Amino acid sequence: MRQTVHIIGAGISGLSAAVRLANANCRVHVHEATQQAGGRCRSYFDAATDLTIDNGNHLLLSGNRHALAYARSIGTEAGLVGPRRAQFPFVDLSTGQRWQLDLGESRLPLWVFDETRRVPDTGVIDYLALMPLIWASTGRLVGDAIPCKGTLYDRLVQPLLLAALNVDPPEGSAGLAGAVVRETLLAGGQACRPLVAREGLSAVLVEPAIKLLQDKGASIQFGHELRELVFPADRVGALRFGADDHVAIRPDDAVVVAVPPRSAASLLPGLKTPSKFRAIVNAHFRFDPPQNAPPVLGVVGGLVEWLFAFPRRLSVTISNGDRLVDMPREELAQAIWWDVCRAAGVAGELPPWQIVRERRATFEATPEQNALRPRAVTRWKNLFLAGDWTDTGLPATIEGSVRSGNRAADLVLEMKQA
Repeated sequence: MRQTVHIIGAGISGLSAAVRLANANCRVHVHEATQQAGGRCRSYFDAATDLTIDNGNHLLLSGNRHALAYARSIGTEAGLVGPRRAQFPFVDLSTGQRWQLDLGESRLPLWVFDETRRVPDTGVIDYLALMPLIWASTGRLVGDAIPCKGTLYDRLVQPLLLAALNVDPPEGSAGLAGAVVRETLLAGGQACRPLVAREGLSAVLVEPAIKLLQDKGASIQFGHELRELVFPADRVGALRFGADDHVAIRPDDAVVVAVPPRSAASLLPGLKTPSKFRAIVNAHFRFDPPQNAPPVLGVVGGLVEWLFAFPRRLSVTISNGDRLVDMPREELAQAIWWDVCRAAGVAGELPPWQIVRERRATFEATPEQNALRPRAVTRWKNLFLAGDWTDTGLPATIEGSVRSGNRAADLVLEMKQA
């Protein structure tokens, strides 16, 4: 008899678990509380710009092997595009200086020894000062592990860790920061080629997964919010979605809860989850990028942090954005546009724009909050957790989301074989 698995939540973690299980010939049912899949990783039509935009700008790297394997499994790896070489252009708005970090194509960080490829005005010894991050524990602060000052920090380490941790780097978990450094800078250029979904996150990571699942006979229900899990003993016995909407769970079947931490805590008695979160601000402008615009531009010395060039639009990401969530929208858009003009070398009045502010974009990647992340295994034998807020060993990223979904799926399959 085929094993039946109920996936609660159709974000990237839930979809990756569902795809893995459907490919393993499980009978999969996906239940999503909202009317769309993808969670914080989705696209939608925006009337203000008359464009399809992403809820947030997400950058993947060629070393994100779980995320790329997920895209490959749904037939969309080619939809993640970027330069053929791991090169990252930067601009410092405070000085006007521009440079390009060139990590090359090696499996080793040999670029550190070439002054024409590393951050200007830095030497090899500056990079060696980052080594304590490599073996740091998750309970240690970044600010206690490495010096958070100097040219290398300002021009590379701070932008990288801010984007990954979504907190001011000195207060972040050194262990999580170390995981990022190990899988990027330390892994050489082969792991660092930047990739973006130019046609939109939904078109590359969400809609093809839904189609694959449907083609394999999976059911996907939107607007189907789980209200209660019934636990007769050490297993989930039933799912309650409404007064007359109950689903019985057989002893050999399984449930994967892949919902945000607050929802998971309300469903599972005694579950510890992160309780503090940080915002991310994204801005989208309907404006044709210059012909020579790089797909991703790092920006320091200003309000903007990363500038993305998409067809017919320029988009911006600002991490750790709590200070901006209550700023008047048009004032914020104008301030961001001023930075965009200087960074991209363009001019003009404020074009059609949209501001997307995610107040609870990611858990706070501090040692305190990281310690609250639960494992995928629970005290119920047929119930597993997934989500970038679970204990993936990474900050809250797409790679972490996919890893969590894969882990939950593997635990389901192990349960079947036991």
